[in-house]
Amino acid sequence: MSKRIDIELTSNRGDGTWTWRAAGAKTPKGTLNGSILDAGAKTGDTLKVEAEFDLDGVEILSLVKTKEKAVRGNLLQIIGSEKEFQPVTQKLADKSKDRKPKRDGDRKPRRDGDKRPPREGAEGEKSGDRRPRRPSFTAPPELPKRPAAKRLKPKRVHRAAVLDTLPVEQRGVAERALTGGIKAVRDAVKEQNEQLKKEGKPLVPAEGLISMAQELLPKLRVAEWLDKAEAAKADIELLDLRDLRQVVVGADDPMVVRDETTRALATELKAALKTRQEFEQTRWLEDIKSALAVSRVIRALKISSEPPKAGQPFPAELGAQLAAAASASLSSETAPDRFSAVLEAIAFSPVRGQVKLAAVPPTTNEAMLSTVKRVAPLVPQIASMFGITVAPGANSPRPLRPTRPVRPKGKPAPAKGPQATTAPAKPEAPATSEAPPTPEAPSTSE
Repeated sequence: MSKRIDIELTSNRGDGTWTWRAAGAKTPKGTLNGSILDAGAKTGDTLKVEAEFDLDGVEILSLVKTKEKAVRGNLLQIIGSEKEFQPVTQKLADKSKDRKPKRDGDRKPRRDGDKRPPREGAEGEKSGDRRPRRPSFTAPPELPKRPAAKRLKPKRVHRAAVLDTLPVEQRGVAERALTGGIKAVRDAVKEQNEQLKKEGKPLVPAEGLISMAQELLPKLRVAEWLDKAEAAKADIELLDLRDLRQVVVGADDPMVVRDETTRALATELKAALKTRQEFEQTRWLEDIKSALAVSRVIRALKISSEPPKAGQPFPAELGAQLAAAASASLSSETAPDRFSAVLEAIAFSPVRGQVKLAAVPPTTNEAMLSTVKRVAPLVPQIASMFGITVAPGANSPRPLRPTRPVRPKGKPAPAKGPQATTAPAKPEAPATSEAPPTPEAPSTSE
């Protein structure tokens, strides 16, 4: 299938063909037949053409003629007025509170201690008492803020260097092999040959292209890993641990291991990953203790559910403190919305089996009962207090996603800054043997 692209003529070979490159590129991309060009074509011209892309390269089919904008006729001429322009002047009034000049005797002097009596309302109340007072709210204590982790953003320096050494007709095969492997190249050749067979054209030699891909793939794999490894090393202190682990695991690829240029860098990244995991583990436990110290139980539970390294046992003493604080937050005086938020955080924490519910709250609502049914496979000891029995083999639910602000239609998006108030939680479906779709998380004060 052809598409339109912009090209730049680079040279005239003299045999009726021209070399060209993509507009703005550094190296030529191929040749074209000079018969499709205008008589006045010269080196450096930028043209829009119809081109067809396949595994053999890019073929220029025809020149696209651009339409010139027509000049509209019968335009109206604006004739100015012959009157002399009179500018408009403006004088602002005095901003002082008392604009009238003061005169002796206008106001009576007020004696010391005299106060203006308050105005009486309809029922004898003072006018100042008619306005409702705002409820007082004490903001939760702030926790130490950690710098946000950076995601891996590799530059394709080594990959581009390998591709630049290849002829134009081999780059498509190399990129297909790098993204999908040898199977992707084989499938692409098979699909192209089926199309050529229908059109009655010669078939593409599949064995030659597959052998070429097998020869180029190790170099491309090494180049791609080096780009990721150098980007990880540049941001090693703030890089997300998931991305760092992915780069370290990629160093064990047989194609990467056999190359001598990757061994020293792979060893350095493995040591850095071990150091980062130990540091993040210590800071993770400190954040949980800090949240418990200021009674931010939901925050402590959510932090505990995101360990920096999977498979590490949770400290028994800290687990007992966290479970006791979570159990105390599920008292009979807890509001339904707060109860749902605490229970949701408990369900995905490592201490969910240690949390106990003394009694069912006297006040419940539909959203609260829906939350209990949803997380029942994770906290069966709490679900049984509500008369909910978990079916054998029921799948565990997934954590809720953060809610997004609800904006009325026709109103622009709010400016960047503090997060807007989120929408109330939607009722959840009861726990079944199949995992329900991930709903929105209930809003909390933590």
